[in-house]
Amino acid sequence: MKKKSLILALSLVISTLAGGCARPSVQEPEVYQLSSTAMGTLVTETIYTAGENPASSVLELLTQTEDQYLSWREEDSDIGRANLQAGQGAADVDGKTMEYLKETLQLSRDSGGAFDPTMGQLTRLWDVEAANPRIPGRKKIRQYLKESGYEKIHLNDSGTPQVELEEGVSIDLGAVGKGIGCDEAAELLQKDSQVQGAVVAVGGSVLTLGSKPDKSPWKVAVRDPRGTQEELLGVLNLVGETYVSTSGDYEKYFVQEGKRYHHILDPFTGYPADSGLISVTVLGKDGLISDGLSTACFVLGMEQGAELLEQYQAEGIFVDEKKQVYVTDGLMENFELSASGYVVFPLSP
Repeated sequence: MKKKSLILALSLVISTLAGGCARPSVQEPEVYQLSSTAMGTLVTETIYTAGENPASSVLELLTQTEDQYLSWREEDSDIGRANLQAGQGAADVDGKTMEYLKETLQLSRDSGGAFDPTMGQLTRLWDVEAANPRIPGRKKIRQYLKESGYEKIHLNDSGTPQVELEEGVSIDLGAVGKGIGCDEAAELLQKDSQVQGAVVAVGGSVLTLGSKPDKSPWKVAVRDPRGTQEELLGVLNLVGETYVSTSGDYEKYFVQEGKRYHHILDPFTGYPADSGLISVTVLGKDGLISDGLSTACFVLGMEQGAELLEQYQAEGIFVDEKKQVYVTDGLMENFELSASGYVVFPLSP
């Protein structure tokens, strides 16, 4: 049987020496692995199944989800058509897109606007991944702030699902898109009774399902936010179905005059969030929620972020600028620190 010790996926590295609550099977499963790209990021899969290899089907589903529902770049996607209709009336969308948006807007409300799916224009204005990135002008930032705001998205699902945007508003679900990909992958794999265990990483979001034959825990490792891409902060030992996402200031950034400008923007200022945190990892009830919460908590800071996690019955790991690692009660026994220079503290609500 093949083994894979580490799978690197942007902010997370997943070790597939795994375990959990195995599904019954009449035969020993085969292990299949796939590494490719979809949804604009690296996708890695390790699947244990007694049936046919579903890895390619997962990858196709992720691509379809992006192109048909989520992409702001595709004018024919649900989000693309809604953006084109901004200020001109409602756009029909698929029921899946409507559910994504409902959950997204609820998180926006619950976070007091710290999570906002209308920040796409500002994100592109900053363009921190450009060859020669620079700080945008204050006037332009203020202009785009006025055109943003989750309250300007209006949903109607009384009949055909419809989305109506106020003039100038643009939806960008990039901050929850990888988590949605994990949700879609979970739904597909759970329909296959031959699949006994799987770990799927879509960028910085990770799904684990079932178990390996040896029933040892899934090992989901969190990247050291001040280390190289291969260096780890520590490892989470998890069982069964879990959804983990990480947001950090090390993923996309540039440095100007000694200051780091990263891609996680504060919806209240239009500038990179400055909450004293450098990384937030969240284990939530589904992919969309864990993905969105990691961003919201990064913007809010540790105290308010911990309160938001409690509201969602989620767990988290907060890393601050002093290399202090705060772990919520529900994860303390599951987290093993491996990086030097950090100190772990329990975080109770």
